[in-house]
Amino acid sequence: MRITTLFIGCLLLACSVWGQQPARPYSVTEEREPCKDFDPLRRPHFGDTHVHTAFSFDANSQDTRNTPGDAYDFAKGGRMGIQPYDEQGRAQRHIQLDRPLDFTAVTDHAEFLGEIRICTAPGSDGYWHPVCIAHRHFPQLSFATLAAYGMSAKKRWSMCGDNLENCQDTVGEVWQEVQDYTEAAYDRSSDCSFTSFVGYEWTGTVGGGNNLHHNVVFRNEIVPDYPLSWIESPSAAHLWEYLEQECAENLPGCDAVFIPHNSNLSSGLMFESASGQIDALPTQALTAEEATRRAYWEPLFEIMQHKGSSECDNRSAWTEDEFCGFEKLGYDSFAGKNTGRNLNWIRYFVDTEDQPVTRLPEPNNFARYALKKGLRQQAELGANSFKFGLIASTDTHIAAPGLTMERNHPGHGGGGKDARDGVPKGLPDELEFGPGGLAVLWAEENTRDALFSAMRRREAYGTSGTRPVLRFFGGWDYAAELCESPEMVAAGYAGGVPMGGDLPAKPESVEGGPKFVVSAVQDPGSPNQPGNPLQRIQIIKGWYAGGELREQVLDVAGGPNDASVDLSTCEQSGSGSQDLCAVWQDTKFDPQAHAFYYARTLENPSCRWSQHICIASGVSCDNPETLKTGLEACCSAEHQPLQQERAWSSPIWYTP
Repeated sequence: MRITTLFIGCLLLACSVWGQQPARPYSVTEEREPCKDFDPLRRPHFGDTHVHTAFSFDANSQDTRNTPGDAYDFAKGGRMGIQPYDEQGRAQRHIQLDRPLDFTAVTDHAEFLGEIRICTAPGSDGYWHPVCIAHRHFPQLSFATLAAYGMSAKKRWSMCGDNLENCQDTVGEVWQEVQDYTEAAYDRSSDCSFTSFVGYEWTGTVGGGNNLHHNVVFRNEIVPDYPLSWIESPSAAHLWEYLEQECAENLPGCDAVFIPHNSNLSSGLMFESASGQIDALPTQALTAEEATRRAYWEPLFEIMQHKGSSECDNRSAWTEDEFCGFEKLGYDSFAGKNTGRNLNWIRYFVDTEDQPVTRLPEPNNFARYALKKGLRQQAELGANSFKFGLIASTDTHIAAPGLTMERNHPGHGGGGKDARDGVPKGLPDELEFGPGGLAVLWAEENTRDALFSAMRRREAYGTSGTRPVLRFFGGWDYAAELCESPEMVAAGYAGGVPMGGDLPAKPESVEGGPKFVVSAVQDPGSPNQPGNPLQRIQIIKGWYAGGELREQVLDVAGGPNDASVDLSTCEQSGSGSQDLCAVWQDTKFDPQAHAFYYARTLENPSCRWSQHICIASGVSCDNPETLKTGLEACCSAEHQPLQQERAWSSPIWYTP
């Protein structure tokens, strides 16, 4: 078996002469030192591809002052101050990761990059524009001025100049700064300790607050002259055209991926056609050409961030899947939100008397629905729009990538913006929001080319914030005892495909359905944040047969146990596993049915961030006298004190 492993490693890498640096199994598009650590069987790299800093209009309005450079320093383990600030500009709170990240993409909103710089740079042409004055002194109004005017009306204020030249020139300057910060953070030495990606967010928002937001992550330092924003885009398909023309076709070496997020707030529009005028999305007929383009430019989907998870929802279609209730919002668009610190700018433009605003999300808001819908597209059109892998990220708006710990969570939405005279009292974020998740990429080394290649082939998974190690392979002839073999990973690659792949054609000599190898290892944690045992691994199967979309959820390793949590202390007890593994065969396999399979691993229950704060503040819901101002939510019906951290693998697909 050791000889087999060596052979497989060399095959994966197209090994050159023994003892020399091996040839890479992906295109090399940059000049840098080769990494000292190179694993032909790939390693998990933990990161965050959804990060906002003071360059984003909403983060800036929440008094975030940290730059992309500060965000990258934080991702690498640096200590950082955050709002609120005192009169001398000194941060009143400080944060630091217990473990650095391997990679990060700062993705500030392309919308208003120029305006925010103009409004916050004394001496700039437009600094004294009324909208800028309002932004500096009444930042909550920015959601009704910059955001509403630009995002709904798709217009720019006069500070931009008659021909928008003032904002265009300023956007160019800010975009260059983004690139400079990103390059400065990238470790091009042989240590390969940290990878940074140039990126931004394209913030499509239509029809009364329906979310169509996507992050754009570029492969390397070769990027277009400007980031295309929603204001200049008639549709999401227009962004694909921009990437094709301004990046792939006319800029040698340029490449990018486009990562949608928060389908839970899209009113179902996220998974409709992206062609034509975007407000008419539900009426557009999908073509095979569009499906193919979408699958290419959108190889990943962000299944979780601090504004909830988008896998499934057991309040509607998934009542038999008890784990679909994880981190759910109570509305299906931004217009549905009517509480909290952020002024709801959508309500300036929505007729609330004629249109119901707050609705629970329908099944078509969630990733599992889209994965099944993609199977039907494949059967009918020969192409699948929704052949995406799964990742997660934070969507931090305090420039804090990877800040996903539940203990001492400071909130990702500004926290102190309404209490600038001191540290805010009570909960630092709205009860419904959480710390967010992490993106994990399986790659041979920590370089842009290696990680980007993992994105392209979808060998990726998302976590709810912890760091379990999850592997998932699919093939036709895996040995039943493979979990006990030290060569499991090598055999997984040799006998099939990893997460994100397509099952190969079934060999004539093999009987029965496909087999899957799934393995999970507990997050080891850190001295300040111990890891949590695993409870179970599940495989979720979806298939299309007889004109119907179907699914099944199966426990394949571990299962219900006696794990429990003391809600008065958050102490955990009971059994759990450091690692779980299974070889599972689909005995009900239909060779004529299009199908996908993905793995979901669940940790033992633990306290949510809000419960940690409630306990630390001395709140006991059995004793009303302990309930303090600002902490009323601790004892509300909406408060979920417990959760189960988890990880989702990218799917593996079967096509007849």
